[in-house]
Amino acid sequence: MKKFNIRKVLDGLTAASSSSSPFSASAQPGTPRENDVVQETLQTEHFLLCKTVRHGFPYQPSSMAFDPVQKILAIGTQTGALRLFGRAGVECYCQHESGAAIIQLQFLINEGALVSALADDSIHLWNLRQKIPAILHSLKFNRERITYCHLPFQSKWLYIGTERGNIHIVNVESFTLSGYVIMWNKAIELSTKTHPGPVVHISDNPMDEGKLLIGFECGVVVLWDLKSKKADCRYNYDEAIHSVAWHHEGKQFVCSHSDGTLTTWNIRAPAKPAQIMTPHGKQPKDGKKPEPCKPILKVEYKTTRAGDPFMVLSGGLSYDTVGRRACLTVMHGKSTAVLEMDFPIVDFLTLCETPYPNDFQEPYAVVVLLEKDLVVIDLGQIGYPIFESPYPLSIHESPVTCVEYFADCPSELIPALYSVGTRQKRQGYSKKEWPISGGNWGQGTQSYPEIIITGHADGTIKFWDASALMLQVLYKLKTAKVFERARSKEEKPSTDIVDEDPFAIQTLSWCPESRMLCVAGVSAHVIIYRFSKQEITTEVVQLLEVRMQCEFSEVDSPDPGGEQTPTLPSSGASSSPQESEPPTQQSTGSNSSDGARDNIPCLQVRSSPLKQSPGYQVELVIQLVWVSGEPPQQITSLSVNSSYGLVVLGNGNGLAVVDYLQKTLLLNMGMSELYSPSDPYQRQPRSPRKTRQPSGVATFCHVGSTSPCNSDDERKQRFIEKVKLKSRRFSKTVANDFGTIIRLHSFTLYLWFFFHSDAKDNSFTRSRSSSVTSIDRESGEAISAFYFCESFPRKADVLVSPCLLVGTTQGSVMMVALSLPPGDQRLQQPVGIASCGTLVSLKGGILTMSLLDAAGALLAPSYETWYDPNASDEEKEKSRRRRPASPPSSQEGQDTQLAVLCSEKQAKVVALPSQTRIYKHNITEVSFVLRADVVQMAGTNCIACFCANGHIMTLSLPSLRPLLDVNYLPLTDMRIARTFCFSNLGQALYLTSPTEIQRITYSQETCDNLQEMLSELFTPVETPEAPNRGFFKGLFGGGAQSLDREDLFGETTAGKASRSLAQHIPGPGSMEGMKGAASGVVGDLARARIALDERGQKLGELEERTAAMMASAESFSKHAHNTMVKYKDKKWYQL
Repeated sequence: MKKFNIRKVLDGLTAASSSSSPFSASAQPGTPRENDVVQETLQTEHFLLCKTVRHGFPYQPSSMAFDPVQKILAIGTQTGALRLFGRAGVECYCQHESGAAIIQLQFLINEGALVSALADDSIHLWNLRQKIPAILHSLKFNRERITYCHLPFQSKWLYIGTERGNIHIVNVESFTLSGYVIMWNKAIELSTKTHPGPVVHISDNPMDEGKLLIGFECGVVVLWDLKSKKADCRYNYDEAIHSVAWHHEGKQFVCSHSDGTLTTWNIRAPAKPAQIMTPHGKQPKDGKKPEPCKPILKVEYKTTRAGDPFMVLSGGLSYDTVGRRACLTVMHGKSTAVLEMDFPIVDFLTLCETPYPNDFQEPYAVVVLLEKDLVVIDLGQIGYPIFESPYPLSIHESPVTCVEYFADCPSELIPALYSVGTRQKRQGYSKKEWPISGGNWGQGTQSYPEIIITGHADGTIKFWDASALMLQVLYKLKTAKVFERARSKEEKPSTDIVDEDPFAIQTLSWCPESRMLCVAGVSAHVIIYRFSKQEITTEVVQLLEVRMQCEFSEVDSPDPGGEQTPTLPSSGASSSPQESEPPTQQSTGSNSSDGARDNIPCLQVRSSPLKQSPGYQVELVIQLVWVSGEPPQQITSLSVNSSYGLVVLGNGNGLAVVDYLQKTLLLNMGMSELYSPSDPYQRQPRSPRKTRQPSGVATFCHVGSTSPCNSDDERKQRFIEKVKLKSRRFSKTVANDFGTIIRLHSFTLYLWFFFHSDAKDNSFTRSRSSSVTSIDRESGEAISAFYFCESFPRKADVLVSPCLLVGTTQGSVMMVALSLPPGDQRLQQPVGIASCGTLVSLKGGILTMSLLDAAGALLAPSYETWYDPNASDEEKEKSRRRRPASPPSSQEGQDTQLAVLCSEKQAKVVALPSQTRIYKHNITEVSFVLRADVVQMAGTNCIACFCANGHIMTLSLPSLRPLLDVNYLPLTDMRIARTFCFSNLGQALYLTSPTEIQRITYSQETCDNLQEMLSELFTPVETPEAPNRGFFKGLFGGGAQSLDREDLFGETTAGKASRSLAQHIPGPGSMEGMKGAASGVVGDLARARIALDERGQKLGELEERTAAMMASAESFSKHAHNTMVKYKDKKWYQL
């Protein structure tokens, strides 16, 4: 157990870290007590990284399969991913190592296994009887390309069609090739001079397993007799074939063709089709052939006992339907229903009551796999309504632009969000239960609430319940409702700063305890929301416009030659909604004759009343405006604090602090003004752009001068004169003392600038990391992080007070002091704000900041408990209680807090109020950190980091010891960098594709319990009984004909296949693959389970052989007895 002692560090008795230098006690203002000890309980053994579950719609789907007995759906993708779905909450993700596209999937129905065929000409057998499926066997074809696979029900022989037109047969138990091969030149007529093309369909006759139907791309269909090894019939059509479907009686089959036609064939009449129809073609009156249509990509033919059969097909639309969306056609009797889909159709499957192909199918639903959605259609109700999906497949409904993850939330949050979200559900769904209902939930003990918030490109925000490895949408908020929408591109305002998605969510700040939500969009707008359970109608949306600019014009400072009274433009914000112009009116901005825009927001707030349903309701809208033809910069950082009633936002121009209780702007400060004039960390402001038009005098936010000054005294004097000039416009008196209150346009701003730095080392030269600009950032400095806290703003302070830590992309951390009026006067008096200069500087941009007490416990920002803003005053007072603040004081000369600061390059721990660096750790030298968070883990705290080189690391607090460093995921695109986030209790997630969220854990405890937490795919279910053949069919042989495939395809009869044709590869889930697996209880159980399965299979085979031998012995006994009786009484000469 490592112990941390501040006294020893400050006295130089021990090294703080490998890179920190000792400090003498006499040189430090803070000397802690002897008992100020931090016990660090986190060790390397507490950490282990692994994937947990993947949510969302499978990205780029390519194939689909369904087990009608287990009721499990499998979806394959173009990247080799395999997703399995059962009932709500039962999901599983697997990945083929090759990453090749999955072209086809085949379930071993009710066997807990699945065969996948890949575009790299390999087939794999997956074991689904374990919670994390594994590959048992693989077979890689070397000389032929796989085009189609077929596995008959209750058969172990898999038919594989190839691009050359041949068919090979694989034993799925051993994954070995049979010597039985159907060659294309034997299947087609000898007189045919051209190659028939690839195999596009294989199926056996439902009533005769010995007859195999083979469809070639050119339009030829062959009925192959497996026993006689020759073609019984050949069916020729002059259009290419896409799919074939049998009638369950085995007397007819239907083909879909490339010209949009369907041909129905009788198996005993191969000369011509019994029927030709074009479902979507215009029928000419003169009897000519209908006009060709688009190809019918797939057709399924399903029968019912009580009515007409169903024929379901995709494609086949007329060519004159330009721009029409993809359609699924359902033909039932004389009715034809065309169902339009939102996205192109990848595949579809008709779900039937029976798994037996030779029985009435009784279809009840159609699963339609689209490029970006999964739709299940109810065939049993009029109008074919769709089922309501229980899966979180709508993550990508609009592209995800930001993600936040909150673990261990207040327990009442999820029920509250669910109650308001249920009112948003669509109507018109099928009343039946979701038909994909297989599997069982996990039995994990992880029960703490987890919430994921996603922001989207269309301005929507979705709240998700992520507890217990599940994901369910709770509530959806549409932020775009606050603004006016352009009806067409011509009406699109010229003030937009983005070409598309002007309402897209940039970042958000959420306080779970108070339920306050603050959202920033790409159009430089911020919306503040409160949560309410009551519906209201807002007549006028409260609006606050903020004018932020960084560059200074020469006229910003007074002319030294003489005093002038400049003309002050409109203030950067309306002080209150009562004094400002009504939001329904046009903004007070102007467009000059040369087209320069000024004081104009990018979006127009709606002027009509806004009806707000229960849930999140708009409290205030903040918009940054254009300044002298320059658009506002996008907001880079945002934070809300419900206890203080403040929202702070920052970008490349500076920061703005807004009081959302009084609806006023408190502070609008440029980047250079955050630094004290003599601050060693200060950056010079950027020079104005040459093409920019001078905007007269800067507004109140640009206090200070950029003209050269020879001394600090001259700088001070110019600053005072400038404030005087501006204040004359408002007829106010401003003293020369910097502690004087400057009142501007009925809001108050306290400014205390410290011109003398407290830094010990004035010769400090900050290293500018080149990695700061490596990801989508400007070269100039911008605000990158905020943190509200109750701390010591200055070194000499002994009492904690509300503060704001400000971090920048250049690595500086500044302290801003907040002065809150007493409770009853909070809504009348303004909040005081003072910049206290730079606290510390780090390499790289600041990513996260936090505060610990002397015992190492996290000092979370104070908050106000939630109350309904629309409730009665009595109920508000009952629930409105401010959370107790931090320990109120510090004895003089002692450090009682630790500031934890993490940047793109390093982490530091600084003691407060002495502002002494205690620990420093260089996280990376060759890369940079993309995301860092201070998280709770195993009852204590640590820093979790994700680097651009793919490493995930954790550091102990406060000593910054490395605890975990795993090369997990290299940065492949900006999506991962934008969406990766850590949460408490060892949880993290990121957007692994545009449609999927990948959750991971870095907790050893969670990894150990993962098997229990995961859902089960396979559940023991009895296979339905085979259909009754009936008396007459059994008597006259009209029923289904069985085939001894073992005798036909086995090595004894068919011989061995060529070794060069395919290579067998044992999978990690087989006995061969298990030999090298890690030892342990789980590995032993897995090996024992597989051995037991194989032993059971061998025992079954032995039992079958024993029964056959007994039957043979009994037959021989009877034959011998008959012979004995026949010759019993005869003499030898009578024989």
